[in-house]
Amino acid sequence: MIEVVRDRLRFRFLRSGAETGAEPGAEAEPTPEVEFVAYAEDCRLYGHIRLAGDRLTDMLNAYEEYVLVDVLAESLDSGEVAETAEVVVRREELLAVEASGPRGKSERRVRTRQHPLGLKAGPYLVEGYLHAQVGIDPLVAVRRRGPMVPITDARIAYVSGGARQLRDAVTVLVNRDHVEWIVPAADADEVAFPDVPVNAEKGPLLKDFTGQIWGIAPD
Repeated sequence: MIEVVRDRLRFRFLRSGAETGAEPGAEAEPTPEVEFVAYAEDCRLYGHIRLAGDRLTDMLNAYEEYVLVDVLAESLDSGEVAETAEVVVRREELLAVEASGPRGKSERRVRTRQHPLGLKAGPYLVEGYLHAQVGIDPLVAVRRRGPMVPITDARIAYVSGGARQLRDAVTVLVNRDHVEWIVPAADADEVAFPDVPVNAEKGPLLKDFTGQIWGIAPD
């Protein structure tokens, strides 16, 4: 479930067989259950939610802080997965988020051109398509969008527990403030990423979540 609490966007993650929250006997139209995967500098945060209202892209761009409740976390260092009751995350601490669910109202869509590209944000490599209005340079389009920029038909690569991982996603929302480079390509399938090592250094705006989740004292 998604709700707004004191200017924060609150995500309560579902467990298998969780109820929609409707009153007993009420005939509530079911809302779609979607996977939510957020990528921070040192971990992945994930689970399933029932998406309410507009697109996830719009909601993430509208709020600067999110409360994740009953979420699973995967340490990139060890690959260990743990459940945490609650984590408060600022948008600036997220490098990318997988987006699924409704695409939004059709009347709000405009004609766009797909631009295949690859990019790097922290320890994550992403490839897919950036959509920009016809005649608009794609890099200009990135600067004109909200902070979380959608890349469609995407693939995200990262290292967890020393093993390289690849995930396909309908859309990956990339935090443009953390994009280190962008590589255009004739076709997204032809993007050849440079051999870039995982960045072990944390930027000044990025929180180390492992202390909250795994009980590790900060350095």
